[in-house]
Amino acid sequence: MSDWRRWATPSRLAAPVLLLALLIMPLLTDDDNTLTTAVLIFIIAALASSWNIVGGFTGQISLGHAAFFGIGALVTRLLWMQETPFFLSFVVGGVAATIAALILGFPGLRLQGIYFAIGSLALAEAVRITVGSVLPRVTALPAELLRSYNLASRYYLSLGVLVLTVLVSAYLTRSKLGLGMMTVREDEDAARAIGVDVFRHKLAAFSLSAGLAGLAGGSFAFFHVSYYPSLPFNPEWTFDALIVTFVGGIGTLAGPLAGAVFFVLAQDFVQEVLSGFAGIHLLVFGVLFLLVVLLLPGGLMEAWEKLRERRRITAESAEGAERSAADMERGY
Repeated sequence: MSDWRRWATPSRLAAPVLLLALLIMPLLTDDDNTLTTAVLIFIIAALASSWNIVGGFTGQISLGHAAFFGIGALVTRLLWMQETPFFLSFVVGGVAATIAALILGFPGLRLQGIYFAIGSLALAEAVRITVGSVLPRVTALPAELLRSYNLASRYYLSLGVLVLTVLVSAYLTRSKLGLGMMTVREDEDAARAIGVDVFRHKLAAFSLSAGLAGLAGGSFAFFHVSYYPSLPFNPEWTFDALIVTFVGGIGTLAGPLAGAVFFVLAQDFVQEVLSGFAGIHLLVFGVLFLLVVLLLPGGLMEAWEKLRERRRITAESAEGAERSAADMERGY
């Protein structure tokens, strides 16, 4: 019994309980707005978690992550529209994003710091412009697919991509590969000195994060009825993922998840409150995020850990005071 109590702590039970609640949500409600909001949170959380692998675990600030999200969406959508089974199209989309990262990573990851960030952004913009020029028309679901459109299946796919991304991230936090990535993040010269292959770990993180971003793009392509093919290549997907990760807590497992929930709900709230003022909600939302980043430099997860530590210290102080009072009573 004591072993069970040690295992069944609130922190360990939170994840499976939350996952169970998310799995049964479509069975409890058929409200399209609720499910749509959940799908958007899942997609941005998966994208942010994938970016966190290269940005948070390895310390490489990539500003071209939208390119891999877009490649996954584009390949998935094109194959699916050509009557390829969706699951196969979905997997090929993720593989295509991984291959693109390997091709771009060999020269790109040899750049350092700001040069890598600017180079990745330039490449992503080049891909976006090319896709917009070659495929200028809206991609829309045909009538037969539109008639069978089911929001619950989109919900479960995006949730599955998020769970996969979180599991991969959790594995990296405990694996030799992940520890090597974090060593590179802390000090590349020190990592080389202890025998870590810096470039190989960078490339592994870059390609792995790109593949997961491609799967998130595939869930985007499955979710949307119609959109311009260049839409998932927009740089806002990169910057949304980056902001979500920093607000939630870069380099942490739960940070991108908490940041995504805050990001989507706060964005919807600000946009609804300021719906009568065209464009001003973007300014207010930007200021709000700046305040969060400035006041909580470690993100929401660091603030949560500090709160838990403060509560622990308070509880221990109260327990110590009670023991002292009891000892004094026995002494009398």
